[in-house]
Amino acid sequence: MSIDVDTVAKIARLARLRVPDADRPQLARELSGILTWIEQLNEVDTQGVEPLSSVSDVTLPMREDVVSDGGIAAKVLANAPGGAVYLEPADPNAGGFFTVPKVVE
Repeated sequence: MSIDVDTVAKIARLARLRVPDADRPQLARELSGILTWIEQLNEVDTQGVEPLSSVSDVTLPMREDVVSDGGIAAKVLANAPGGAVYLEPADPNAGGFFTVPKVVE
């Protein structure tokens, strides 16, 4: 398949790229070469070849989806800037809250 200069101009416009007129013939030759190479790949017989998602047939180990670093609100707050306060929840199921100074007026 051959790409001409007008097609390069159209592709550049659709891609919103500014391609100078002097560069369009070279770009047309390069794009034509790429399409020729793709046509060669289409001629390869891939019948019976399984799709490949990785070059190594390795299954990654699964881990349990558990919280492992929670419950350290007081330690996290120790690094907070002044004015942040950790409020101990009255209800253990309610969770703790952090208060910070108002930043939006």
